[in-house]
Amino acid sequence: MGSTSSWFQRSRNDLESRLRLFCFPYAGGGTAVFRNWSRELGPQIAVTPALLPGREIKLREPLYTKLEPLIEQLASHIAPYLDRPFALFGHSMGAVIAFELARRVRLQHGVEPDHLFISAKNAPHLSAINRRRHDLPEPEFLQMLERMNGTPREVLENLELREIIVPLLRADFAVCDTYSYVPDLPLKCPITVLGGEEDNQVSLRALEGWVEQTTGDFRLHMLPGDHFFINHAPLKVLDVVNKTLTPLLVGSPKSKVQSSSHNVQPPVRLVSDPNPETMA
Repeated sequence: MGSTSSWFQRSRNDLESRLRLFCFPYAGGGTAVFRNWSRELGPQIAVTPALLPGREIKLREPLYTKLEPLIEQLASHIAPYLDRPFALFGHSMGAVIAFELARRVRLQHGVEPDHLFISAKNAPHLSAINRRRHDLPEPEFLQMLERMNGTPREVLENLELREIIVPLLRADFAVCDTYSYVPDLPLKCPITVLGGEEDNQVSLRALEGWVEQTTGDFRLHMLPGDHFFINHAPLKVLDVVNKTLTPLLVGSPKSKVQSSSHNVQPPVRLVSDPNPETMA
């Protein structure tokens, strides 16, 4: 379903980079979420957003409503890109994709990312069960989108734009709503979690739960903003990403990664900058 190149947006600095950062957006989002990341992170990091069906150049491709087949496709098409160190970043829905892709790449290709960034998402073993947001009646669905504050009001009020974005959002929510976590060995790679201080969708406890998914380092950063702090405070997000990845660039070879364990330090269970009083 699509060529390898159609699943990932290759960065202009891809050949010169020392590490690839694969990025996965929230529900309804596309590569534009990460448009300015290359400029801020510098030439040694190749920002490589996923091109998911139903948006941009893949606008007319069938939408996915289940996570498993989507992960299958991504794991297959990411293979040619695993010739150097890599990290995964996902926000909300994208966090689930990044996490399950890390586990699938470990299974199929025998490697793990050098780092996994989880943004604005419950730990998978703590996620809500049997949510049915994707099949809400239209008025309730639109009210939910307005409350989430992730879709511009002008889009929700424009019938033509709604006819494009609502089916995509319903499909993406279905991916999340029908996701069923299957316990497995924790990852060895470090995990950094980012949360919004005013996010009423994801609690501090649910963010801290990600510590159970790695035997490597774990860090949690609370940033200003609601569930979509990635849009409202992008420089703070990029500051965390940059400071986390920079140590990995020193001496990183531009060759096939055999194991991520060479970058894993003794576990650090560190929660930084928490502000529980602002969490729901």
